[in-house]
Amino acid sequence: MSNKNIRVRFAPSPTGPLHIGGVRTALYNYLFAKKMGGTFILRIEDTDQGRYVPGAENYIVESLKWCGLLPEEGPGIGGGHGPYRQSERKAIYGKYAHKLVENGKAYYAFDTPEELNAKREEERAKGNHNFRYDNVTRNEMKNSLTLPAAETAQKLAAGEAFTIRLKVPVGGAVSFQDLVRGEVTFQTDDLDDKVLLKADGMPTYHMANIVDDHLMEISHVIRGEEWLSSTGHHVLLYQALGWEGTMPQFAHLPLILKPTGKGKLSKRDGAKLGIPVFPIAWEAEKEEDRFLGFREFGFLPEAVINFLAFLGWNPGTEQEIFSLEELCGAFSIEKISKGGARFDYDKAKWYNQQYIQATDAAELAKIVRPLMEEKGYSVSDDFLVDYCELMRDRVVLLPEFVSAGSYFFEGVKIYDDKNIAKRWKPELKPVFEALIDLLEKTDSFEAVTLERGIKDFIAERELKMGQVFPLLRIALAGTMKGPAVFKMIELLGKTETVGRLKTAIEYFEKN
Repeated sequence: MSNKNIRVRFAPSPTGPLHIGGVRTALYNYLFAKKMGGTFILRIEDTDQGRYVPGAENYIVESLKWCGLLPEEGPGIGGGHGPYRQSERKAIYGKYAHKLVENGKAYYAFDTPEELNAKREEERAKGNHNFRYDNVTRNEMKNSLTLPAAETAQKLAAGEAFTIRLKVPVGGAVSFQDLVRGEVTFQTDDLDDKVLLKADGMPTYHMANIVDDHLMEISHVIRGEEWLSSTGHHVLLYQALGWEGTMPQFAHLPLILKPTGKGKLSKRDGAKLGIPVFPIAWEAEKEEDRFLGFREFGFLPEAVINFLAFLGWNPGTEQEIFSLEELCGAFSIEKISKGGARFDYDKAKWYNQQYIQATDAAELAKIVRPLMEEKGYSVSDDFLVDYCELMRDRVVLLPEFVSAGSYFFEGVKIYDDKNIAKRWKPELKPVFEALIDLLEKTDSFEAVTLERGIKDFIAERELKMGQVFPLLRIALAGTMKGPAVFKMIELLGKTETVGRLKTAIEYFEKN
């Protein structure tokens, strides 16, 4: 297969917000397509209309856009293999489902929901709590395999509701080569007769999935481990439709595990643990159904992509920081692990910190400005760029640009009384008054000049740095934490610095 024929798809269902595991699936498909010079496709699998959630498709598209994973074909994009919403392809599936019946590979089932429930209850009374409609029990049910042909024809002519089920062979085995897990084999006697076409004429996931992958010429199906158990049925469908020669290669990705490493990371784990498990925020009427995403927590999309890439894949080198372009070059399915990958939120934050530190201050200022405005802070572009440059190495999440340096924008609201009590002495008042006088007379407010002048000032008075610097920092920020004192003074400017020192001296004296 030439690289130009490499075609992969990300095929989510619009049933709610896109879990971060889905984003990883999209990422691996995207990386493989780019690495191989192929095509990355978005397909919306909305055949289950009962679970369809308005707004979910737009959410999926916006999530991929935020992550930088742009499909080359899909809804709203176009392409030569559309439509790309399964709900718009209903007639296509029906044709192939009926063809399977004609060829003896599937059958009509006329069992009503009530009859199926009654059969389940009957089996439960016998001690069988796992009733399956399979190659044994189908012989006891109401379908075109057990009914006379004339009666089947009569029911169809009368418009009686039916489903179409796959006729799974008896006593056989079905195998395929998984690119992550090696050879996988299912015994057909362990497989049920899946519904392919529902009573409303809509296909099930299994039918639509295979037909679409074939017609869209998908070369590789890269999806989550939870679909591994369905692949036996899918291979049988390819065989039944005579498409074995064009069956895609499968690669089933490892689960993303909870931070503890025990159990699959679920959509509700975010709320429970106070961590993001969605790419962007999901809005809903009920508060308990609303979720914040990595974007709202303060992550850069590049950091999220880098973090997700390593949840189940490793390049085999010491390198950890990869741009999306570098990931495309380094990625290979062979290096995807079989075992589950633990969702390490601290590692995610570490990635974000690395990307913030590597981002140009002017670019950071554009990202941070909306957060500042939301808080009501109004600052010039130049000030914000200088501020981001100063704070860049001190934040992990973007909102910390606002919270960690709030004193730059609203002044000092709370002083560190404990350290003031420990360090302030009345004899220091004239020292600070002289320092204020020095600053007022200083023309250059560059950090280098300020540092030299203030250190000389302290030395001339035969004081120790520890007697002045902590109090100077508290006067400017209210706390002993923060960036370099001289950088702070430079950014605050003469008027603000002097004003804060005068206010602080009064406070120190009273307390």
